[in-house]
Amino acid sequence: MRKSLTLLNFIVVFAIFSSCKNNTEKKELTIKVSNSLDFSRKEVVAVGTENLFELLKNTEKEHIKIKKQGTEDFLLTQWIDNNLDGIMDELLFQAETPANASVNYVVVIDSINTVKETKAVTFSRLVPERTDDYTWENDKVAFRTYGPEAQRRIEENEYGGTLSSGIDLWLKKVDYSIIDKWYAKNVETEGYYHIDHGEGYDPYHVGKSRGTGGIGIWENDSLYVSKNFKTCKTIAIGPLRTVFELDYAPWSDYNVKESKRISLDLGSNFSKFDIKLVSKKQVPNYTIGITKHDGKGEVKLNKAKGLFRYWEPIDDAFVGEGIVIDEKLVKVSINYDAKTPDQSQVLIVTHPKGNKLSYYAGFAWTKSGQVVSKVDWDDILERQRLIVKNPLILSIEK
Repeated sequence: MRKSLTLLNFIVVFAIFSSCKNNTEKKELTIKVSNSLDFSRKEVVAVGTENLFELLKNTEKEHIKIKKQGTEDFLLTQWIDNNLDGIMDELLFQAETPANASVNYVVVIDSINTVKETKAVTFSRLVPERTDDYTWENDKVAFRTYGPEAQRRIEENEYGGTLSSGIDLWLKKVDYSIIDKWYAKNVETEGYYHIDHGEGYDPYHVGKSRGTGGIGIWENDSLYVSKNFKTCKTIAIGPLRTVFELDYAPWSDYNVKESKRISLDLGSNFSKFDIKLVSKKQVPNYTIGITKHDGKGEVKLNKAKGLFRYWEPIDDAFVGEGIVIDEKLVKVSINYDAKTPDQSQVLIVTHPKGNKLSYYAGFAWTKSGQVVSKVDWDDILERQRLIVKNPLILSIEK
């Protein structure tokens, strides 16, 4: 009798398990990712949480996984809460699509299998150990800008300050995160990250210039700019995308209130800048800049396409910098030379939509292995322009 009950219990448990397994297998959806361009693409894409509602009803979000159809390995994913209200808005993954083709990805529930970790990630943070830089990076590039403590030290004649709202570039040779390491080493030995120890270094000078992607107001042959950011807020740090916000004290005679939301995706050479600008009176010429340093580089302006490039020698290599922007937002572009230090710049004079201005700013260094010549950099800029105009299209099949 006991053996019969044991066998019966086993059959019941097996039936329940099989039923749950079958139900779980049915709880999936297919995402078709379509690429309309004539080159292959590998980009971070977002699935709105509303499309995952049925899957999320009876499971934790950590159990939602994505794989390319026909494969078994799960992809890296990242949940994003864009407005920090405690509710996740999007699930990110990196889609890879051939030219003029579509690829299917499958979203499933899986609480057992894990996703392979990778050393290539995005990252950003405030760095109080170096006054108060805000620094961000991915597997290809790194940037930084400067905060209120750095400003205070300049204004009160203390050592270690920086007065600039320009965007600094850190030149990387490696695909893993270097921010924490370089700053930690710099605390031990001041100036550490200004020397290439095999991973790259920071030879780029910003000063009062715009660096690559800082903004200002161009008026009467002068560029008026903000001081350092006043506050910062980290929105997301993850393997696929980092997002943060910088707010500035009102600046210029127009009393401009500026707020930047900056994001950087894995695999991209470009930070996206979404800027909100509010002023008491109409501002004539919001302007994006790229510093020309000593003017030994080569400028290329293409207003019709919204592409602006500077290719310059730095030490024994070259760096290509660039801005990609909707050409309809561009009034005029200027290759400006000045006798004042840090004021020779590429200037892109814009007319924002309402009180918002969006663009992409980025770079590539020849020692990173990403480019060899300015032709390579021009190709990357052109591809970025096409990517922005023709985003990957996601179709959900439930």
